[in-house]
Amino acid sequence: MNPFQYARADDAADALRRGAISGAAYLGGGTNLVDLMRETIARPDQLIDVTGLPATIAETDDGGLLIDGAVRNTALAEHSAVRKRYPVLSRAILAGASAQIRNMATVGGNLLQRTRCTYFYDAEGARCNKRTPGSGCDAREGFNRIHAVLGASDACVATHPSDMCVALAALDATVHVEGAEGQRTIPFADLHRLPGDQPDRDTVLRDGELITAIALPALPTGARSAYRKVRDRASYAFALVSVAAVLQLEGDRVADVRIAFGGVAHKPWRATKAEAALRGQTITQQAVLDAAAAEFAEARPLRDNAFKPALAARTLAAVLTDLARGEAA
Repeated sequence: MNPFQYARADDAADALRRGAISGAAYLGGGTNLVDLMRETIARPDQLIDVTGLPATIAETDDGGLLIDGAVRNTALAEHSAVRKRYPVLSRAILAGASAQIRNMATVGGNLLQRTRCTYFYDAEGARCNKRTPGSGCDAREGFNRIHAVLGASDACVATHPSDMCVALAALDATVHVEGAEGQRTIPFADLHRLPGDQPDRDTVLRDGELITAIALPALPTGARSAYRKVRDRASYAFALVSVAAVLQLEGDRVADVRIAFGGVAHKPWRATKAEAALRGQTITQQAVLDAAAAEFAEARPLRDNAFKPALAARTLAAVLTDLARGEAA
């Protein structure tokens, strides 16, 4: 681990002033950043502790919620309004990590998790364009069971690890950030990048920008939501495939549906093609499988992960069938 300086921010303005220094990084719970520093993958010269910033969950005028970036994951998952109105989010957080990690991790930090690709973490023995741009990608021809089948590039086939982010993508969340150029909001679907030829850039955040809050819009009356995660073991493994879904029915037909997949791409994957195929339809297993086939029509599986499109389709069918029956509301 490289030597670094530590400072605790008094408020957002203080954090931004300190974060403008080259080589600075914001520190929330540290559940990912500290691991990266131990492996010398992240080498910040200065850590700015932002855990003392506001950490509240507030109702908004439109019936949604505004969640400060310093809110702990446990507090978000256990909040009564989240459990009642956004169960997809609560369940995603609970599926993501042990209680000890959830107690430390912050909402803002969760959004900035880096991939758990084995080759990314092997700083001594593996080539990784995400870690060292231009060095190559050993995952493409290596053990790639957990890797991407959608949106990947020749430069990178890594997947995004967060469960919470998959739920936020399905909920049409908005990210509030602040930086040297002022405040701005980013639709959640636009926050994370596909790798292209710059896989070392995970998000569209500018240097020194700080995630200050996440906004959740109100869901339509009667909307049902759920999260399901498929993994190699039940004890907090990263997803092979996960599904976050929000379903609104009129009678037995789909008035609206929002779907996001985890474990299949460099970012939480909003399944807009599957959504379009399902609107106006009755939820049947075949209808959902056909919609998933449309979403994964351009999938590019690797040697070890060709099972993912079919697994994602079956998982989506199970989630939406349960929601349509009211069994996972």
